[in-house]
Formats: sequence, structure tokens, C-alpha cells
Amino acid sequence: MTRGPGAVVTGLGLVTPAGCGAEAVWAAVCEGRTTSAVDPALAGLALSLSCRVPEFDHPVLRGRGSAHLDRVDRLGLVAVAQALEHAGLDPLAWDGDRVAVVTAGGAGGVLTQDRALARMAELGPEFVSPYFLTGYLSNMTCANIALRFGATGPSLATSTACASGTTAIGLARDLLATGQCDIALVCGAEAPITRLLATGFTQLGAMSGTGARPFDATRDGFVIAEGAGALVLERPEHAAARRARPLARLIGYAAATDAHHLVSPDPAGRGAERATRLALADAGIAPHEVGHVNAHGTSTRQNDAVEAALLRRVFPQRPPVTSAKGTLGHTLGACGVIEAALTVLALDTDTVPPTAGLTTTDADMDIDVVAGTARNHASSIAVSNSFGFGGHNAVAVLARA
Repeated sequence: MTRGPGAVVTGLGLVTPAGCGAEAVWAAVCEGRTTSAVDPALAGLALSLSCRVPEFDHPVLRGRGSAHLDRVDRLGLVAVAQALEHAGLDPLAWDGDRVAVVTAGGAGGVLTQDRALARMAELGPEFVSPYFLTGYLSNMTCANIALRFGATGPSLATSTACASGTTAIGLARDLLATGQCDIALVCGAEAPITRLLATGFTQLGAMSGTGARPFDATRDGFVIAEGAGALVLERPEHAAARRARPLARLIGYAAATDAHHLVSPDPAGRGAERATRLALADAGIAPHEVGHVNAHGTSTRQNDAVEAALLRRVFPQRPPVTSAKGTLGHTLGACGVIEAALTVLALDTDTVPPTAGLTTTDADMDIDVVAGTARNHASSIAVSNSFGFGGHNAVAVLARA
């Protein structure tokens, strides 16, 4: 079978509730540390846990116009700046026409929206800032990245709910494979912690009041989180020409849709399973070649059950499975990029992190979920899953460089 066109990962950046920078985030994930806490901004609501990013700063936030950026754009810019530094790329020296930007997110600048609505209600419409729309529109993270780093190739902002990050990775791979760019900056960013969004997820029964514990017998929902992840993807020839060290190879990607329900996954997992099998076929590999799965693992009753069942069907060899959402919470549209970055680190370090919060795996799940402590485990190929509201399913296949 012919392998997919492929791309190489040459840099990554992470800004999450576990810290700013890949080293800090990876340490927290490998320790199985939880970052959820009672959030004063959500006081008085039925559920008030969140995972917030600690204070962060970076020179990229000190340029002209930075004062008007929504928090989601600030998170995204810092993650991309980290990834570029990691990749050894200087935006002042590149051909911007050969650089693409693909971003992922679901909520957009909801904090800017909240402030504008409050100001309008209190003072009237004439007091709404002219910067409202540039802070609120969901494509502005993409626009700000392109503007700050001089990327004048294709730019795309994807929104497939919680599958957005992996969707963005797949789109970036296709831009590289079709010769539309040499470098693709992929960024998933989300700053969704508002009273309204927290209430919406609570009303759907998706939020936890006790903490995330993916695949646990007592799981009762996710914890809403903010954060950003970024990957630098390059054509292998381009990376080789500048003597960059690839961190991993992106060898497969696929997407499929449930067309079942607006917020509930297909109980049979048909769309998610199809996306997984198509991604493996795109990579030109058989299921038994996969050594590790970074699960979507939201900690909701239904999602985890459906995902566990499809993993058992597709991967009878029971590769070790982990979910980062026990540590980082659910960053919604950003999680696919964040978790792909963690998968790259897992391949690079021969380590599968534990699933924080998991104490007793659901008895109905016949999968090998890593719990307690990180597992030393060498894998040459790993799969990263993302499934979202609307029935969106996206799967990426990554290989050791």
C-alpha cells in the first residue's frame, strides 16, 4: 500500500494549565499531575472547576496592537513563537510566500465578546470598542499569527469543534503535499472559560464537578480548560535542506463524520472507527504496527465508552493508551494540536504518560490505559485521536523521526 505524502515535525510549542513551554508541560503530564481547581470566575454556577493557564509572557506579545489581543490570540502567538524557536526558524529570514498558517479553535474571542456585551449593557452601543470584532472573530488567531511572523502563504482557520486541532494538522499536511507551501505553522488555541460556556456544557451534562478521570469507572465529565499548542510542519526536503532535526513524521491523516447527532457520538463509533482505519490506510500501515494511542479521552461517560470499544476493535494487540485531559483539562478546539505535540514527545522519549485521575479502569473497557506512573515504552508509530460535537472525527498517525 502507498504511504501518504507525509510531513515532518521540526518544532513544537505548548502553553497550557501545566505551564508555558514543552518541558514544563511534558513533566506535568508524565507526573500525572492535575491542574483543575475551583475557579472564582465561575462562582455560583452549578459546576465551577476549570484549568487555567498560569501567568505567561513572551516578547511576541510586546509588539504594536498587542494590548487589543484577546487571550486566545495571546496564547496562540506564544505557542507559535516557541515552536519557531524550537525549529530554529527565523521569520525575518524566510520566504513568507512559502509559509502557511492553519489554526484551530471553536469558541473564538469569547472573553472579548463578554466584555463588549457588558459594556454595551452598562453604557450603550457607542461605548463598544472598535477592536471588538478583531478580538472576537474566530479567524483572528490565524490572522495575528500570519501578521506577526510575515507568513503570506495560504492561511486557514478550522472549526470542527473538539476535532479542530487534528483537522488543522491534516489540512496543513495537504498544503505541504500539494506544493502550496514549504512550512506550515499549525496552531490550536482556545480561551473558553466564561460563565456562559461553562453553563452550556453543564446543561448538556458534559462537565465534571469532581475532576476529570478519563476511562475511569466513576468518570462524570470533563473540566473546561484554556491553552494552545503549535507545531511546525515542513516538507521533508525543505527540512533536510536546512539541516533541521525532525522530531517526528506525520505519515497519515483522515477524517469522517458520524451524521448521527449534534452532540452525542454514534454509539457504534462508526465515524470514529472509519477515520481511524482511513488514517492507517493513508499511512500505509496495518493496525498491529501502532505502538501507542493518544486517546481523545474526554472523561464523559459516552465518549470514553465509544472510544474504548473502537480501539479494542481496531487494535486487538492492545497498545498502551493515554489521555492528557486528566492533567490539562479539555481545551476544546485546541486539544488536537496540544495532544499531537505530546504524542511527538512520547515517541521521542520512549514514554507513555499516565492518565491523571484514573484509579480504576471501567470494567467494560478492554484496553490498556496507562495509569499511576509513566510507562517506559518504545513505539515507532502512534495514533492521536480527536472527536468533536457535530460528529466530527479526525485521526493523525505520527512516526518516530
